Amino acid sequence: MQPLPPRDMLLVLDPPAPDPEGPPLLRVRLSAHPEGARLILQQGRVHQHKGAHAPAFDRFAEELAGAKLARIEQIGGDRLALLEFRNAPSGERRALVLELLGRHANVTLLGPDDRILEVLVPQPEKGGRPPRLAPGQVWQPPGGAARAPREAQPSIESTWAEPEERPPGPVKDRAPLSWRVECALGRAADGALREDARRQLQARAKRRLDRARGGLQGLVKRAAAAEELERLRQDGELLKAALSTLRRGDREAVVIDWFDAEQAERRIPLDPKRTPQENLQRHFDRITKLEMQAASLETERTRAEERIRALEQLLEEAATTSDPEGLDASAVERGLLEHLQSTGPRKKPTAAPRLPYRSYRSSDGFEIRVGRTARDNDALTLRHARGLDLWLHTADVPGSHVILRVERGRPASDQATVEAALLAVHFSPARGALRCPVHVVERKHVHKPKGAKPGLVSLAGGRTLTVRADPERLEALLKGRT
Repeated sequence: MQPLPPRDMLLVLDPPAPDPEGPPLLRVRLSAHPEGARLILQQGRVHQHKGAHAPAFDRFAEELAGAKLARIEQIGGDRLALLEFRNAPSGERRALVLELLGRHANVTLLGPDDRILEVLVPQPEKGGRPPRLAPGQVWQPPGGAARAPREAQPSIESTWAEPEERPPGPVKDRAPLSWRVECALGRAADGALREDARRQLQARAKRRLDRARGGLQGLVKRAAAAEELERLRQDGELLKAALSTLRRGDREAVVIDWFDAEQAERRIPLDPKRTPQENLQRHFDRITKLEMQAASLETERTRAEERIRALEQLLEEAATTSDPEGLDASAVERGLLEHLQSTGPRKKPTAAPRLPYRSYRSSDGFEIRVGRTARDNDALTLRHARGLDLWLHTADVPGSHVILRVERGRPASDQATVEAALLAVHFSPARGALRCPVHVVERKHVHKPKGAKPGLVSLAGGRTLTVRADPERLEALLKGRT
């Protein structure tokens, strides 16, 4: 199988009984292009696609490699074609359905029981319902139930004239109708693809050109600032001489300009939040930066102007070229454009489910869970903790439930218990206290009274641990949140 993105593919067939006068291979083209969906025996030259393509093509090639095309049939007299395969690598039934439905054209890979394995053009959900063509669904023809055969339509011979150009290869006597379709729909589809490629190339070149022009404007501003270097150096010397008279909070330095023939008064702006020494250092740092920029400014400006001219020329060529894809590749090779990243449809990132707790790690590796809200406290204690886990809570004041997770055969260490208690104090109104008592009990001894408000529980047994403030240890815990 040879991919021809974005919506075409070639099935390359090795005839079981080759004709000495015929072609050694047959190429069946399946096209779901909205401007020219078709199923033909390909006769014209096809250039092999180079570059990225949708993952569906790889799945089709993997599932059909070495398989035998057993039959091709029309479904229900409609614009639906079924290609049945045998001896697929999986050992199971495989089939392709080509839906020749204009802008809704598509190619679907089917497994046993018509279960959809892959779709060339993914469909969006509508109203929260899965699309008709989605992996895992059972394939159904458009409109629901299988359709009755349609009335006979005019033949290709009566609607399309014989092409003036003759087929290029020895297939012409086998598939004259395919040649007519190829000349009519194929060239229309190829023209539409060229125009799409042209528009895409022009848009990319225009964005690059706008960016390059913006960069040149920045260089012009830097050049204007560099022209003030000498004046900045003079101001730096004046500031240095007047440093002892300046104070933090001054917004400007008023000095006598010894570099002026008339020795006029000069006002140099200052940052009132900085000390006089910091303002002076900032001033000379700016001078150093401008000096470094000025050294490479002319070279950068020359390169920017050359890039702008090259992009302007690219835009002019894009408007008239007969090979926009080739021009695009050349522009990428020259560094004018970046590689296109077309790896299939974008998938929305799936948000991780919200947990009712924050998770931390003790210095010796135990997980510590801290409830977020009163309702989250109930969920943490009742549904996200095991019986042998330790439950901690500040005594006599509200706060977060804290769960110290323990494994069977590995009891909680004193170190982890103290650190869990530190977190219990931190996530309570007692935060910042020098000492605070904390209840510690196994989770199996914590119960929720019937009708109690969120976060309220009762304890059976346990102990009270007095925790001393330890800011460094607490900071290390908070930084180690997982």
